[in-house]
Amino acid sequence: MSDSKSKVEPENLSINSINILTPFQRKLLEKKLHSDLSESYRQRIQIMLLADEGKSQAKICRTLGCCPATVRHWMHIARSGMAHQWQDCPIGRPKAVNEQYLARLKELVNNSPRDYGYSFERWTGSWLSKHLAKEFGVEVSSHHINRLKRQMGLSKKTSNSEDTDNQNANNNRILIADLKSENTANSPEFLFKVNL
Repeated sequence: MSDSKSKVEPENLSINSINILTPFQRKLLEKKLHSDLSESYRQRIQIMLLADEGKSQAKICRTLGCCPATVRHWMHIARSGMAHQWQDCPIGRPKAVNEQYLARLKELVNNSPRDYGYSFERWTGSWLSKHLAKEFGVEVSSHHINRLKRQMGLSKKTSNSEDTDNQNANNNRILIADLKSENTANSPEFLFKVNL
């Protein structure tokens, strides 16, 4: 027995018979599609627009030549009402530290934080990281900032006041041996250090 009805291919079925984008989102995406975009951003928009037309994941993959995971992700974004945030997920590797960033780091380290409106006297890796993130939009950990400082020869240099503080700290130590009484004269000397 032959079936008189033609077989419907699964990829030709609509996933959703109603539009998944709001009219605002669809208009916004169509407008952005005609602007100057990288191919990856253009692909995101096309996936969401095709999904809104009811195209299946397999059909979109074939049409755009992209992987199913990408299509599935952007179809999910469109269905969850977040299509207008298509630019929020950056493409590619995170921004890296460049020569301009390193030059600014050197400039900051060689100047007082007070010159930039801060109340403290010395830069820490954490504060340098926060300040540079505001200026460049590149977030770098405080550990990496300190590593960059060492590589650039900008490691923490001891000042005269720090050297004096260290000498005073050493002079403030009292050895128990210095406090010997007649009762302990014949006993072994104690080498415990007491810090004031």
